[in-house]
Amino acid sequence: MATSDKQKHKHYKSSKFKSEPQLGPEELINRYRSGQTHAVTLLHQLAQTLQFHLEIKETVTTPKTSGLYFAFCVLVDGIQYKTGMGTTKKAARLKAAELALKDLLPKLDIEKADSPKVSAVPPFQLVKEESAHSEIQSLGLLQRKRPANLQIPNAVRDHLTSLMDSHPQFSASNTSVAAFVMQTSTKYDVVAIGTGNYCTDDGTPTNGRIVHDSHAVVTARRSLMRFLYQHLLMFFSQTTQLVEKSVFQRNGNDLLSFKTGTTLHLYVNQVPQGAAQMTSTLSLNPLSISAWQMNSEMSLRVSVEGKMFSLFSTALEHRSTNMVTVSAADKITQWQVLGYQGALLSHFIEPLYVDTILVGDLGGGDARGMEVTVNQRTEGITAQLPMFYCMIRPQIRTVPSVADGSPKNSPVTYGFNWSEGDCSIEVVDGLTGKTIQESPFKSGPALASRLCKAAMLHRFRLVAKEAQRQDLLAASSYREAKRAAKPYQEAKNVLRVYLREQGFGSWPDKLKRVRPEVDGDDANPKENRQDVLHGGFEGLL
Repeated sequence: MATSDKQKHKHYKSSKFKSEPQLGPEELINRYRSGQTHAVTLLHQLAQTLQFHLEIKETVTTPKTSGLYFAFCVLVDGIQYKTGMGTTKKAARLKAAELALKDLLPKLDIEKADSPKVSAVPPFQLVKEESAHSEIQSLGLLQRKRPANLQIPNAVRDHLTSLMDSHPQFSASNTSVAAFVMQTSTKYDVVAIGTGNYCTDDGTPTNGRIVHDSHAVVTARRSLMRFLYQHLLMFFSQTTQLVEKSVFQRNGNDLLSFKTGTTLHLYVNQVPQGAAQMTSTLSLNPLSISAWQMNSEMSLRVSVEGKMFSLFSTALEHRSTNMVTVSAADKITQWQVLGYQGALLSHFIEPLYVDTILVGDLGGGDARGMEVTVNQRTEGITAQLPMFYCMIRPQIRTVPSVADGSPKNSPVTYGFNWSEGDCSIEVVDGLTGKTIQESPFKSGPALASRLCKAAMLHRFRLVAKEAQRQDLLAASSYREAKRAAKPYQEAKNVLRVYLREQGFGSWPDKLKRVRPEVDGDDANPKENRQDVLHGGFEGLL
């Protein structure tokens, strides 16, 4: 099917697909492989047949490229593939399409996808939804009906069971669970787990030694960062065996990326707190929802003294504490634009995004709110973002929960963290932000968690030293090192302006009303060194 140059820049949604019967994906792919059609055409045909979101986006050439070249990249459901370059735009688009298909085709499950063909009735009309609902909502409901990959929750369940068998006294802490799973061509590996459902309201300066947010997905993400630091040390070690075991590779520029064929998935055993818990009947269609309702339901949320508030709530102004914590759902929205690696790791690696978010069916497990919160609030932002950053649209599915979510006796305030390579779990009290005395792992007598900012800064400096990055070693604090990540900071500013302009609110500071001169962002480097020398952060990596 021929497609004009202008059409190649459009976002293809289900409502724009023609109704004529189409060939199945297996036949389309065979035609491409036999040379009967080219890569750009195949991508658009697959987007129509398999109902995925396709964009071919002009970008910038990779560093150290000499001469006049154009550059394009392909995004499939928000997942960005390698950049293609050429001396003309047409050649660059074709190269980008070929690179995308090289990675995409092996992942397609032809047997499942080939059975339904596009008919005169669009597939999403079979779903019993109100006609006023938006096109994107209908497509999201269609996507949820596709079978989810149960290997991921099964891997999480097996690993969680193994950890709890070793530490049964902390089994009550796994009521809220999140995990990151890394997929390669041969296996699924659980690389980070976090549990917990609390955050501290203490705004006292701590020099980065208190974990303020101990919700499961935040804990799992910081555990993932520990995993990434470990593999960066392996990569920069210059030891052949360790470099080969590392998950990273050089990708033609100064930043590392995951090895080809490696993808990341996020599992949460229940819908995260925040706008993702919106009622499933809402949509963003202006004919079916008032502006007031949309602002209320879809706005940024914060946790204050254990309760969740919309930024537009008048009750928020009457709270006594200075400390607010952005909701887990809003943080996931941010990570799907800025990457899960954070500012410090962005000095070394390209942004890392998850391909799939699997939501446990605990309490009904309606993933509709996640689809709207993560996939729709920031749609259209990609063109404004700096190189390597984009708005990623993960596939969101409901799957069986790996934990029942019910504390055995009374609710507990602690949760645990673990990442690949750890000998034992670390148990942190969410209300104090410190490791508990009974924790199987303790970094030292001060009970600072291995997930705190001071510990992260220590890892950052270890990697900077191994990578021979003297410019990064010169950073005197955690905050200064973050601010030095210019592309990341630019992307973050774009995101926050975009959210505000779309009417979802202004991203709040952690300390909403009073910010002390010294806060958790500033970790004294001399204190870090002394902590390490005296066992304060032993076993960090």
